[in-house]
Amino acid sequence: MQFRTIVYIIVMTLSTATQAAEKQLPPCPNSPNCVSSQATDADHFITPFKIIGNVEQAWTALKTALLSQSRTEITSETGNTLHAQATSLVFRFVDDIDAVLDADAGIIHIRSASRTGYGDFGVNRKRVEMLRAQLQQVHVIE
Repeated sequence: MQFRTIVYIIVMTLSTATQAAEKQLPPCPNSPNCVSSQATDADHFITPFKIIGNVEQAWTALKTALLSQSRTEITSETGNTLHAQATSLVFRFVDDIDAVLDADAGIIHIRSASRTGYGDFGVNRKRVEMLRAQLQQVHVIE
């Protein structure tokens, strides 16, 4: 009986840790070319997307909005996470966009970061705010 209890506790702990990890975005580096709704400092923080209405509809709208941006493609996706890449026109720099759907909280956490360089002239923040505007326009987020 004790062995079953111990195995159950281990399985539940691992399951909870996996679920928590799935709700975390990669941290921003110290450079100013990254924004994240999970950042703890004001320079990198950006407000997450607060979903109104249907969670799945909001998640689908986010994917549509990402794909509507020039030179942007979704490169990987699970049920509640996605990763996209945006490539700049002239120098072909790649920025990473990560999103995590927290359906229980009704929030989409978002991160946009440059892979190279130090500054980004505010491109990543503008990208996230453009996504926010697109999602607000279709009435899926506040």
